Amino acid sequence: MSQSQTAARQPAQNRTSRTALWIGVGVLLLFAAFLLRGRIHFDWHTFFAQLKQADWKLFGVGVVLIWLGYCLRAVRWALFLKPQKRVRPASLLGTQVIGFTAVALLGRPADPVRPYLVARRTGLPLSGQFAVYAVERMFDMGSVALIFALVLLFAPDRHALPHPELINRTALSGLLVVAAFVGFAFFVRAAGHRVAELFRRAFGAISPAWGDSAHEKVLGFRDGLNALHSAGDFVQALLLSLLMWGMIAFSYLETLRAFSASPPLAAMTLSRCMLLMATSTAGSIIQLPVLGWFTQIGIVAQAMQSFFHVAPEPALGAGTMLLVVTFLSIIPVGLVWSRFEHVSLKKITAESEQAGEAALAEGAAERDFVPEA
Repeated sequence: MSQSQTAARQPAQNRTSRTALWIGVGVLLLFAAFLLRGRIHFDWHTFFAQLKQADWKLFGVGVVLIWLGYCLRAVRWALFLKPQKRVRPASLLGTQVIGFTAVALLGRPADPVRPYLVARRTGLPLSGQFAVYAVERMFDMGSVALIFALVLLFAPDRHALPHPELINRTALSGLLVVAAFVGFAFFVRAAGHRVAELFRRAFGAISPAWGDSAHEKVLGFRDGLNALHSAGDFVQALLLSLLMWGMIAFSYLETLRAFSASPPLAAMTLSRCMLLMATSTAGSIIQLPVLGWFTQIGIVAQAMQSFFHVAPEPALGAGTMLLVVTFLSIIPVGLVWSRFEHVSLKKITAESEQAGEAALAEGAAERDFVPEA
């Protein structure tokens, strides 16, 4: 079989494997629900009453904050593109909205949609957009860790949180993560090939494939960092990231406070909200299509019950509305937008996956022949 045939068949094999995984997880969840059906005591009348009594204006505030966050993402991506091509942030807003709609409906396999759409919109190389995507994710993780750490270290009610000593150590670890991110970015920017080679050797000791993958990810991150030509660009990107994630945090807070009939939720503080936000973020790392919605709701609802003794009915209602406000609310906008731009989400997801693999392979081949400047 030729190399091109192998490359063409690989995405189909990956999709088949993921489908089998989703079916297997779904069967396991249904089996678990069947086994636990007699132990779960849930009042659906109370659940719907909690939703009816909630302050829906606060849900609206949460949705607006999330949508503004997509605008900031477009501004930040345009900032990353500035050395290559000056692009109006408004022209990139559709790529963000459609991309996150694809992720909400189709799961993590749709992650390459945003870089792919940006490359099509701007005419820039796709490999460069994947490099921007890698840097964007690092800024997101660093911003979340910094906000999490600062809130939990300096919140007035931090001593009233569950397991305050553990939370304090976790917050300090968050600051170390941010410092490590800044140091890693500095070293990768200064000596990308050397750092990539160290990662290749470290992970290659476990598996040669892991070593090659780590090597390419470090170099891709280096390429993305090259988009930030000055300290001013770095600070601007960081401030945009902090503002965006601050808005997301307040969207969580307003959504939880909307449940006025539940005292623990109505009196929710920012520090308590950060614990739930961290739980939700961890639960969304492996985002399965549709099925992942219910697992994430269950994880967050259980955290509310365990951490803050919220009753099962308002906990499920709040977990559901958190998912709707912060993750699913963009779907109607994205579907309409994709309709106007004649974009099929399934088709664009498959195309972006194949194009992404080809772009990464091409970038790896180019690096084998071009020495570091």
